[in-house]
Amino acid sequence: QVLDTKDVQVFKVTVNGQDAKFAFGEKHSFKGTPLEITLPFELRRGQEAIVEISFESSPKSSALQWFTPEQTSGKKHPFLFSQCQVEWIHI
Repeated sequence: QVLDTKDVQVFKVTVNGQDAKFAFGEKHSFKGTPLEITLPFELRRGQEAIVEISFESSPKSSALQWFTPEQTSGKKHPFLFSQCQVEWIHI
């Protein structure tokens, strides 16, 4: 499985609670870097898989937007949101 990334550091990937191997592909100047995940088991047709990725973003991570407390409606807490969407992969 291949996911898009940009300016993140990945520490660990699990699939259904099992450690999965992962590697970054070749970095592209504006598209980012593919994250290639090798599943620790073979998926059966219709089987669901929960992929958890432990990562750290950087200030250059363009898909993540950070609001200071002053930029929020309540003005008390910072806020983080992502422009990304959940990917559902059916085999």
